[in-house]
Amino acid sequence: MIKVGDYNKLKVLRQVDFGVYLDDGREGVLLPKRWVPADTQPGDELDVFIYFDSDDRLIATTQHPKGKVGDIVNLRVVSVTPQGAFLDWGLMKDLFVPKSKQLTGMRLNGNYTVKIYIDEQTGRITATERVEPFLSNEPVTVKEMETVDLLVYRRTDIGYVVIINSLHTGVLHFNDIYRPIQVGDTMKGFVKRLLPENKIDVALGTPGYKRVEDEAEKVLRLLQDNGGYLPYNDQSKPDDIYAFFGMSKKTFKMTTGSLYKQHKIIFTQTGIKLLEE
Repeated sequence: MIKVGDYNKLKVLRQVDFGVYLDDGREGVLLPKRWVPADTQPGDELDVFIYFDSDDRLIATTQHPKGKVGDIVNLRVVSVTPQGAFLDWGLMKDLFVPKSKQLTGMRLNGNYTVKIYIDEQTGRITATERVEPFLSNEPVTVKEMETVDLLVYRRTDIGYVVIINSLHTGVLHFNDIYRPIQVGDTMKGFVKRLLPENKIDVALGTPGYKRVEDEAEKVLRLLQDNGGYLPYNDQSKPDDIYAFFGMSKKTFKMTTGSLYKQHKIIFTQTGIKLLEE
């Protein structure tokens, strides 16, 4: 059984002038010539995405769409009809959102958060703007310090509500944000804490010492690229630190403190200096 709207590893059955047919347990699914990797031969296995073409026939591609069935993603409207709207999800055929699955009516070139699913009546890959029925923190499937995928859903008085792994909702607090973000952005983050009533707080980046180690490599590289000296220290403005290093002032202080203890840098009155090994 192949998974429609998802990635599949399929064997090449035969070659034709316009592509190759892949084994789906039936007559085969076409992978058009433009997407066939060079030197592909019958018997090879290919990782492909399976969806329906404009004639509602199953077709394969080696392209990577912006989401698969089950994902919640933010996509742009490329056309609107009386029946619904079509979204650009990175494939030749756009993704359809029926009018009944829209909240307030989608507008051309607008960006909307949608859930990709298989319509039970038609069997087609479809999307809905009504994502909240698909989100639940009962039960929570993530743990503290776990790395997760985040989608910024809406702004609140304390931060942003984010969608976690297309399953849960959590909060990214303003004091944990060290770069500009907006609704619809996707990024990696981690579970900062699990709270009573299954509430989840998240933060950007990677957790704990791994985060410091990653940022330490960046600071050392930037020092090496700039003659071993950078005019940034504890007195620098947070915005200046973020603009140059892409990290919060708190992370910068943790990282440089760790490098100082490792005898890799020293602090000067005006910045930080790389120590020669």
